[in-house]
Amino acid sequence: MPTFPRDQWYVAAYGREIGHELFSRTVCNESILFWRTQAGSVTAVSNRCVHRRFPLSQPPSALVDDQVVCGYHGFTYAADGRCTAVPGQTRIPRAARLTSYPVVEQDSFVWVWIGDPAKADPARVPRAPWLESPGYATVSGMEPLRARFGLLVDNLLDLSHETYLHGGYIGTPEVAATPITTEVDEDAGIVYVSRHMDDAECPPFYSKSTGLNGRIMRWQDIEYMPPCLYTLHSRIAPLGVLPHDDGTDPGAFHVEVVYAMTPETDTSTHNFWAVARDFAQEDQSVSDFLAEQNRTVVLQDVAALNALEKSIAAEPEGYQELSINIDTGGLAARRMLAKLIERGSAAPSAAKG
Repeated sequence: MPTFPRDQWYVAAYGREIGHELFSRTVCNESILFWRTQAGSVTAVSNRCVHRRFPLSQPPSALVDDQVVCGYHGFTYAADGRCTAVPGQTRIPRAARLTSYPVVEQDSFVWVWIGDPAKADPARVPRAPWLESPGYATVSGMEPLRARFGLLVDNLLDLSHETYLHGGYIGTPEVAATPITTEVDEDAGIVYVSRHMDDAECPPFYSKSTGLNGRIMRWQDIEYMPPCLYTLHSRIAPLGVLPHDDGTDPGAFHVEVVYAMTPETDTSTHNFWAVARDFAQEDQSVSDFLAEQNRTVVLQDVAALNALEKSIAAEPEGYQELSINIDTGGLAARRMLAKLIERGSAAPSAAKG
């Protein structure tokens, strides 16, 4: 059975990663070639020549104007995947065409559709507007994970691990000690997990960036939109400071922690992360601090999940894991992902329903 859903949008890159040069990344076991055309749009096609399967990202393949020329035998392809030139003949075989992938560039991400292109609806690309909002300052990065995509989903839906894995950065005793609430919106395809700590220690990640010290109010409200996008709406405030009745919240500091979790292969993942804040927006020292701190936290997760992947690979057949109350969000996400996988694996006639 597949380990991730198809017929879905996945983040392939940050927009800043793709320029007018050849760039490749594997998404859901498919090697994809990207470049930004002279008009500024991003193109995505299969990263292998139809002739002898040479990787088009491999030198001496080259981008000439808006066409890629295979460095092995000179087959040339336009941005839409059409073959425009074949060496030694004028006739171009009808089969000489690269697979073209639907692409949407939005909220600093480049999204690519994996699956049936006829089902690709740009309106269904998940949003992360904070990452390009003038009201927020953002730092971001990507760390490769040598573990299956589902392990990262589990990790982010259960933040109780912050207490133990990320102590000294974002973890405090209250995170693991505070019960969560979990809601699932099947129609919208969103899993919500919330943990509100009304009297908590302020971890260094927030004390050094906001200036708050001692005891604080700390709220963590998660939205997971399977399969790819995760947002942690983090609220930090002095004790007793609550949002106003109209929803405004001037007495608090707000951080939007965004993860895009994209399967590379069945056992490796692209872990895109971003931290957007609505305070100290012009302070580069705060940006540098949050970038360094969050990358450290991400790398702690990477080390743990890489070890977990090895453990799972070596465990005996039929091994049963144990789940508890804090796992309700992760288990809900697993069920939703299983439905998406089943839907994407269905025969065309069944999928119409």
